[in-house]
Amino acid sequence: MNEFEWRRQMRELRQPLAPPHELWNRIDAALDSATTAAKPVRRPWHWLPAIGIAAALVLAGWFGGRLQQQLQPTPAVASASQPWKPADPRLAGAAIELTAAQIELRQALQQAPNSTALQQLLANTERQQASLRQLEHQAG
Repeated sequence: MNEFEWRRQMRELRQPLAPPHELWNRIDAALDSATTAAKPVRRPWHWLPAIGIAAALVLAGWFGGRLQQQLQPTPAVASASQPWKPADPRLAGAAIELTAAQIELRQALQQAPNSTALQQLLANTERQQASLRQLEHQAG
């Protein structure tokens, strides 16, 4: 084979060549069958994440309500928060400090009634005052 023959064969390769059979029909059919087979299947557990989130919100609300009930002073404790002056001079200074702290905490709670930190501080102060009353009662 000489160079002229080789060049002639190369020029013939530049001509468009039709495939022996149509490929696009097969490709379209394969794509159609793939898309019809890939339809989403509804499963009964597809609601499970939503149910879990709803249950978590209900539990959080329930625990929040319970916590708020525990932080609110009971009527017996609130009535015990009246100014109290123990007869024992060792307890009188602490009683004055606790009464002043209760007054300041109640004023702060009027400005921020939803503050859990202030409610906890007030409850702690009232418990301390109840402990002092018990000490006075035990001391006689």
